[in-house]
Amino acid sequence: MNKTTIRIPFVDLNLQHQPIQRQLEQAIQSVLAQGDFILGQAVSDFETAFAAASGTEYGVGVASGTDAIALGLEACNIGAGDEVILPANTFVATLIGVLRVGAKPVFVDCDRQTALIDLEAAARAITPRTKAIIPVHLYGQMVSPRQLLDFAKTYKLLIFEDAAQAHLAQRDGYRAGAVGIAAAFSFYPSKNLGAFGDGGMLLTKDSNIAQKMLRLRNYGSTQKYLHIESGTNSRLDTLQAAVLREKLPHLPKWNSDRLSIAQQYDLELLPLASAGIVPMQNHSGTGHVYHLYVIRVDDSCPLERQQIQDKLTALGIQTGIHYPIPCHLQPAFTNLGYQLGDFPQAEKLAKQILSLPMYPGLSNSQIREVVTAIASILSSEKQQLLYI
Repeated sequence: MNKTTIRIPFVDLNLQHQPIQRQLEQAIQSVLAQGDFILGQAVSDFETAFAAASGTEYGVGVASGTDAIALGLEACNIGAGDEVILPANTFVATLIGVLRVGAKPVFVDCDRQTALIDLEAAARAITPRTKAIIPVHLYGQMVSPRQLLDFAKTYKLLIFEDAAQAHLAQRDGYRAGAVGIAAAFSFYPSKNLGAFGDGGMLLTKDSNIAQKMLRLRNYGSTQKYLHIESGTNSRLDTLQAAVLREKLPHLPKWNSDRLSIAQQYDLELLPLASAGIVPMQNHSGTGHVYHLYVIRVDDSCPLERQQIQDKLTALGIQTGIHYPIPCHLQPAFTNLGYQLGDFPQAEKLAKQILSLPMYPGLSNSQIREVVTAIASILSSEKQQLLYI
């Protein structure tokens, strides 16, 4: 069986790593020489640097973005009996974090043009038990901080940001992680700021939350063999922290490159709007950090999303879908009581969205090749329809 040659990958981390390979190797060697593999100096250095870069006071590194959500919610005293509002069209980790603390997840729909949480829908979902809202800063674009803060003040709710895709994103004068009481980040390798494995962080402006988070990630301990509460083992690895600390100064440039790539995509895709190829809207200007570049294959398109994706794959162009099944329709969570039709925008987007190649170093010629391939696929389909 012939294997298609990948001409344009979905993500190419080598383009980021090669120019700084020596520095990354030195950072790793420094940890090896020092031998502080668990909660070493590189961890606290990175926590301080990332919190400062994000415009907030405290950072606590943990083993994954999922733990940053779950332990972060616990540190914010969210638990059994509390309801937490979140969008249906998020990665399952957001939902799992809510479930792990024993709170009740309350899904709401999203905005069709941006895929961000619909705050009007969120307002309708509030009950006397609603304690917090988790705005997911999806694809690298923040939910409007100004609207979020007004919303939280009106309904007396905590804002817990899911910023796993929004490292150093900006909107309304705020950076991701500096809007609510706390925020969770992921450093999964393909993120804008990615480790060489799993990793996550909670950011907060509240020293009490930060101190509780420090305990929760380390067996509930304040000192060896003294356990103040029931915690777990979820510590950001020192080697990963050293890698992330070395990469952090390059993040603004990488984010700027992503924005330029997105703007080029926007320009190249304009002629395809009439054929139903519609990029997700940017309401954040230069503050959008484009972890993903996502288009909608709209109803007016002569082909369905899957057909376009399959044809691009055959041409050696990798794409992704973020995400093909909304959380409320995942088989593992049928016990929550939701069903098909509850969130029509999220459900429709799940059938239409397609993520195109996006990474620093993607060239204009590659962008044009991707768009030309889409145009060619649509043109070929149109020609076939003429002869039917």
